[in-house]
Amino acid sequence: MTLQRRFFALMFGVMLGAAMLLATFVAQAQRAVPLRIASLVPKSSLYHQQLLEIGEAWRPAQGEGARFVVFTDGSQGGEAEMVRRMRIGQLQGALISVVGLREIEPTIAALQSLPLLFRSWEELDFVREKMRPAMEKRFADRGFVVIGWGDAGWVRFFSREPALRPEDFKRMKFFAWGNEPEQQQIMKSLGYTPVPLETADILPSIQTGMIDVVPSTPYFALASQVFGTAKHMLEINWAPIVGALVVTKKAWDEMSPAAQQALRTAGEKAGTQMRQRARAEVDEATQAMVKRGLTVNRPSAEQMREWNELAERVHPRIRGTMVPPETFDEVFTHVKAYRSANPVKGR
Repeated sequence: MTLQRRFFALMFGVMLGAAMLLATFVAQAQRAVPLRIASLVPKSSLYHQQLLEIGEAWRPAQGEGARFVVFTDGSQGGEAEMVRRMRIGQLQGALISVVGLREIEPTIAALQSLPLLFRSWEELDFVREKMRPAMEKRFADRGFVVIGWGDAGWVRFFSREPALRPEDFKRMKFFAWGNEPEQQQIMKSLGYTPVPLETADILPSIQTGMIDVVPSTPYFALASQVFGTAKHMLEINWAPIVGALVVTKKAWDEMSPAAQQALRTAGEKAGTQMRQRARAEVDEATQAMVKRGLTVNRPSAEQMREWNELAERVHPRIRGTMVPPETFDEVFTHVKAYRSANPVKGR
């Protein structure tokens, strides 16, 4: 063999070895992809357990070295902070409500920010499924993949003092999400007093009197012990808490096809179970709090009319501020279609 042939043979061997090492490195890096998931949900809660089950399904599909870590109780900050952390790579995913999801895609606010719009879970499910394909595409365009949809119950008003009419709440200070200035402006324009805070601040703030009212689902009020100070609950279904598990497109693209499918399948299953369980817990959590001293205030028909009139005044202010006009109109179109196909006697 000539010197030149020996040189090319040697170079070919070196290049082949390097390629094999690179392939091994890439395969190992892909197997070791971490998924760090954050949420406000309490540790050991239904939602935490569902996230852990998703991890159990995903890890073997992704392969050796795959890590699935769940941060609960808001340890990674509020939902807006979680979205920021996902964008810079500190987190790969989060189970968050519309409060956080709207930081990614503003149109999602239409499912949670319209008071007294949805009369039943069936209406909400119908509207969400109608909007889901386009909504998920918009999330993907912004660099996030929706893995599964969930909800956490109806928002009720928990207050330190009894209140039944909209007017009753004007003398009280409301908890408001710190990253929703539009909502705060709407509340102020209607004569209410919002106090922007993070979730972790709710309990100490209600206990010290910094706030008087917490709009909350019964489950959260029970889990956080808010009801211990805010001993009065107004029983109206003000709005649903809608949420989703999302992961960054970067993390998604680093997964193997088998891991993507496992995550998608487990996420869909978990979303269904979260919705079913959360809806049952609205009544279960309320009953548990009543046994510990909570007073449930049920508005009369006249008082309920006042609340509906308030919602009707709020809706036009939300259109174009908290919810884009075209999305606002689309939601109302779907609600109207559902009610036309499913009339309720007496209405």
